[in-house]
Amino acid sequence: MILEAVLAGNLQQVRMLVDRSDLEVRDGQGRTALLLATRADNVEIARLLIEAGADVNARDAIKDTPYLYAGAEGRDEILKMILATGRANLKDTNRYGGTALIPAADKGHPSTVRLLIAAGVEIDHVNNLGWTALMEAVILGDGGPVHQEIVGILVDARARQIPDRDGITPLEHARRLGFGEIAERMVSGPR
Repeated sequence: MILEAVLAGNLQQVRMLVDRSDLEVRDGQGRTALLLATRADNVEIARLLIEAGADVNARDAIKDTPYLYAGAEGRDEILKMILATGRANLKDTNRYGGTALIPAADKGHPSTVRLLIAAGVEIDHVNNLGWTALMEAVILGDGGPVHQEIVGILVDARARQIPDRDGITPLEHARRLGFGEIAERMVSGPR
C-alpha cells in the first residue's frame, strides 16, 4: 500500500504504486501519502506525488494539509513544489486559525516567510488567539537574529501593528520583552 511505502521512504515502491493507487487514501489520523512525505521532508517522494496530482490541500484529523505543514515547518523544497502547482489554498488555516505564514514566522523560518509572502499569503491575517505573524514572531520568538530577520521581512512587506486582544501592539511586546533590535526595526519601518 502506498502509505506504507511513503512511511518507509521507499521511492521505488512509491513510483510503482503511484499510478495504480488512490493518492488520497488516509491513515488512521487522516493523513494522505503527500502529507506523510511532507512531514518526513522526503522531497523526492513528495515531488512524485505532487506531479501525480496529489491534493495539496487535503486535511488530516488536526486540520493540517501538505501546504500548511510545509509552510509551518519550513519544508521549503516541498513548499516551492506545492506553490508551483497553483493549487495551494493560500487562505487555508490550521487548527489555530492561522495561515501558513504565522507558524513559519514564530518557528523561525525566514526563507519560508519570504516564499509565503511572495506567493500572496495575507500578511496581516489574525488567528484564533488574536495574533498575526508579526505578533507571533515577537511573542513566540527569542528576539535573536533569526526572529530579527523575520520581523524585518514582515516590516518590509508592510505588516501592520495590529494589537492583541489586550490592545498591546507587537512593538509594545518587543519593548516589554527587551527585544531592542526588533523594536528598533519595527520603528524604522519598511526599507
